[in-house]
Amino acid sequence: MGSDNNVLIVGAGPAGLLLAGDLAEAGIDCTVVERRRQDSALTRAFAVHARTMEQLDARAIADELLPTGIRNPVLQFLGIDLSRLPSRYPHVLVTPQYNTERVLRERARAHGAKISEGCEALGLRQDGTGVDVEVLATDGTAQTLRAAYVVGADGRNSMVRRSLGLPFPGRSAVRSMMLADVRLADPPRTPPTVGAVGDAFAIVVPFGDGWFRVMAWNRRNQAPDGAPVGLDEIRRTARHALGSDFGMHDPRWLSRFHSDERQSPCYRLGRVFLVGDAAHVHSPAGGMGLNTSLQDAANLGWKLAAVLRGRAADALLDTYQTERHPVGHRVLRMSGALLRGVLTTPRALCGLRDLSARTVLRLPPLASRLAGAISGIDISYPAPPGAHPLTGRRAPDVPLADGRRLYEALRTRRFVLAAPADASPPAAITEEWAAEVEFATVAGPSRRTVLVRPDAYIAWATSEQRPKDRDEEVRRALTEWCGAAPARQL
Repeated sequence: MGSDNNVLIVGAGPAGLLLAGDLAEAGIDCTVVERRRQDSALTRAFAVHARTMEQLDARAIADELLPTGIRNPVLQFLGIDLSRLPSRYPHVLVTPQYNTERVLRERARAHGAKISEGCEALGLRQDGTGVDVEVLATDGTAQTLRAAYVVGADGRNSMVRRSLGLPFPGRSAVRSMMLADVRLADPPRTPPTVGAVGDAFAIVVPFGDGWFRVMAWNRRNQAPDGAPVGLDEIRRTARHALGSDFGMHDPRWLSRFHSDERQSPCYRLGRVFLVGDAAHVHSPAGGMGLNTSLQDAANLGWKLAAVLRGRAADALLDTYQTERHPVGHRVLRMSGALLRGVLTTPRALCGLRDLSARTVLRLPPLASRLAGAISGIDISYPAPPGAHPLTGRRAPDVPLADGRRLYEALRTRRFVLAAPADASPPAAITEEWAAEVEFATVAGPSRRTVLVRPDAYIAWATSEQRPKDRDEEVRRALTEWCGAAPARQL
């Protein structure tokens, strides 16, 4: 494996697989090493939020994932209404993580990414031209793989992060959380079902295939992670928190774990990057961990591809840290606050807590902000001084004049310049950046022109201007984001 034009990804979880698919689709030689020898059906995450579904839509795989789960317009854990989100996906999709991984793995392989299972990364070292990664291959032999860049998508105990010597400061959010996948003799009528009574918590979530995920916590039984957990213990906790165990039986998986709140201060060190749980871990409240991880990968992939293809300067890669680190920090704080609000309220005050929450959520502005924050719809990135107010914000999936939607146009993984219906393509696109940018006009009234990044965020925008001024602004924006104009072929 050479080092001129390739990326090595450590870890074949959701973030690593989405990143591999993006890079391979862009023509970048990409290899994923994963120490597991087979796909795991025993995963913890099950919530796919609206912004993540939009990212999958921009890759033409959202429709494949949707039928695998249940669309819930209300986030029951918090009572937050998602049905009014300004998105094609005004809900949370409840589906086991292995379904998400399967869809992403199939896409990555279809585009040519190499996924080596049973291949464990042991350590790495980097120099000015590449990164050497020591791996234990599937046949048990030690090998050295060299890549231009390495991405650690290898979870909370990341070997990549440890090899870089990066700290992972934080604290434990909750200990001895019990998990199980079970059948129910008497399923709840309005799933998912959540209950918290001060010294106990439980949630029952249907997967839609006859299996149910149960999470349970008992303040009075804080066993270590390695301690065995039995179905009877989960039943007792569920009855205490929910009033019923719904006839739980035939568990296919039982586990105990603790949840941390931690974040690496650095997502990039030289030619090595961290994504997902390798960079940040959060409490399970709100189901934001998987989604934050996938959006890390969506942010990084197009930037790595642009640099490796010689279309952007190395400085573009620094924006991964400046854009995604604050998002990880916000999610860490928000999910931690939600969890503590549920688990630390004394039993005698639980009714008052629930009444206060319902009262607050009746205030439309606050309810809308919470829905946007948890779903990821309101995530935005820093904009330079003097930039248009839309710069750095999520691009809405507007209809285009040719009958497509914006997110369908983004499936080419290029920038899209979306302009008013009566606008003509700027010369900068037709003559110079045609391979990097697609020009499209929007359907309906609009006097705004926006340059949309491959990850569906707005790189540049302008309000009504004379065409000549617009063309010059577009040229400057394309130079900033796509590099100098390619040499014209004679």
